[in-house]
Amino acid sequence: MPNGVRTRNLFDPASSAPYKLSRSKLEMFVRCPRCFYLDRKLGIGQVSMPAFTLNNAVDLLLKKEFDRYRAREEPHPLMRTFGVEAVPMRHPQLDDWRNNRIGVQGLDGESNMLLYGAVDDLWLNVDGETHVVDYKATSIDGTVTLDGTWKESYKRQVEVYQWLLRHNNLLVSDTAFFVYVNADKAKADFGETLVFSTVILPHDGDASWVPEALHEARICLERQTLPPSDPACEWCMYRKAAGEVESR
Repeated sequence: MPNGVRTRNLFDPASSAPYKLSRSKLEMFVRCPRCFYLDRKLGIGQVSMPAFTLNNAVDLLLKKEFDRYRAREEPHPLMRTFGVEAVPMRHPQLDDWRNNRIGVQGLDGESNMLLYGAVDDLWLNVDGETHVVDYKATSIDGTVTLDGTWKESYKRQVEVYQWLLRHNNLLVSDTAFFVYVNADKAKADFGETLVFSTVILPHDGDASWVPEALHEARICLERQTLPPSDPACEWCMYRKAAGEVESR
């Protein structure tokens, strides 16, 4: 990609094969169709961000911790603390569903889009329903909640997973859970240790928007011209401002 334009994984309107689309790219479409079109149709992606290595470490350690209780088919103590009547789910495909290169996959027949995404965890409740679980890490003052405009993307994330798992014939609960860890910044010193408090936050998901979003994403990719800029999109604002300066 010497000129910054990608040639792989582009949408080809002439192809009859399902177009594979990640959950994060569907989220990009929801946020800004123009950025989505530039990325998936023209090969001009957004600039990659640095890896959140501390968050990734928390994610990995949480998976190891919950996996110990999964092997014993016992609830994690946090689940008891927050009144979640479930156990970490054992499933032969869980490793694939957690794998970013494979993930949970589901084909939407109307749009011919093959959507996929990697889950953090699945819990099985006493009624035989599967709960989608996502791990989040932060460091803020005050109480961790799911309120705020930017956290709407977190809610859409677990709703996509609910839709995907239902396409894999699982009985999926509308209730998803966020295991949210918050690093304490009020400590007197670092001492080579971060101290976290952990909460489990429920979200009543509604995945009914997913098929329509996939349908609209397909229509977007079949356009012959760029969609209009989203006035709220920071990437669009940056490209516009940079283009105006460069043109002068």
